Amino acid sequence: MKKIFVILLALLFTACSKPAANNEAKNEESNGKLNVYASVYPIYDFTKKIGGDKINLSMLTKPGEEPHHYEPSSDDIKNLSKADLFIYNGAGLESFTDKIIESNPDLKTCQASEGVDLIKATHDHDHDHDCCENSEDGNHNHDHDCCENSEDANHNHDHDCCKNSDDANHNHNHENENNHNHEAEENHSSHEEEHHHGMYDPHTWLSIKNAKIEMENIKNKLSEIDPDNASYYQKNFDKYAKMCDDLDKEYSQKISVLPNRVMVVSHQAFGYLCGDYGLSQVPIKNISNEDEPDAQTMAQIIDYIKKNNIKYICVEEMTSTKIADTIKAETGAQIKVLSPVETLTQEQMDKGEDYFSIMENNLKILEEVLS
Repeated sequence: MKKIFVILLALLFTACSKPAANNEAKNEESNGKLNVYASVYPIYDFTKKIGGDKINLSMLTKPGEEPHHYEPSSDDIKNLSKADLFIYNGAGLESFTDKIIESNPDLKTCQASEGVDLIKATHDHDHDHDCCENSEDGNHNHDHDCCENSEDANHNHDHDCCKNSDDANHNHNHENENNHNHEAEENHSSHEEEHHHGMYDPHTWLSIKNAKIEMENIKNKLSEIDPDNASYYQKNFDKYAKMCDDLDKEYSQKISVLPNRVMVVSHQAFGYLCGDYGLSQVPIKNISNEDEPDAQTMAQIIDYIKKNNIKYICVEEMTSTKIADTIKAETGAQIKVLSPVETLTQEQMDKGEDYFSIMENNLKILEEVLS
């Protein structure tokens, strides 16, 4: 009888403990919510805004981590096998996307930048900065051979080499536009070309107009997978779309009255922002933010800053300012932080910083830099 009691007690303990043991494993499901993974911070932030409390959201890159250098771990790949949706920026930003999709062929995906007018990237530092010598005021005839992504509202530019140039009315000459495959990436047939790292400038979200497009793509995909909450996703999108429109209008109004149109930046990340507001960027580093400028490039940039009386060098937070410090010592130009919103620190996220607050701060920096 005693043995029977012990056996019954053991069975009862086992039955009671199984749900507890499985509770943590099932916790991610959270009563049927979608498990969504976002590749990098801006996509995470957009998805969080649209998905709200209807999704369980995780970000692959860690806070403060440079997205250009991230590679998924085996645990990341394993976790993604349980995901309902993987959202990534595209445009060549995430070199790891093919690896994730190949490892999880049934994974539903959303390319947030689908439908965005992409601009071509340049990859070398062989810029003839002498051609920009006379670009210090708004009335000169600029030959911006050295200024990638240059645009201007009123200037008469000779954009011989500026593949990414647009005017203030966005009359884009996208010679390869018809070759862009903006179809849904469900079958991933166009990934090979799209993810040829560096073909396009991947920092699409730095155009507020593009950020709105990306949010809409995310909203559409969430609604497709979770139609019961489609009205919720639409309501959230409408809210943030208006915030995008308001911020874009504020940028246009404040930048249009600034006297200068060219900024020297540490990283060639601001082409889309420049394209929206008639600005030009002179980058120290290229799109990938990896290659160091050689001595000739450094000399050209220093010479350009001196001759054009450039007062500021825009650098990113969380990156070394060694090169900018060298240029500062040679030119007297001051250093300002202009964020490409590629990543936020955990501290920034805990304080409630997001895409909009960072872009608002960027506008304040631009007002100072271009004054």
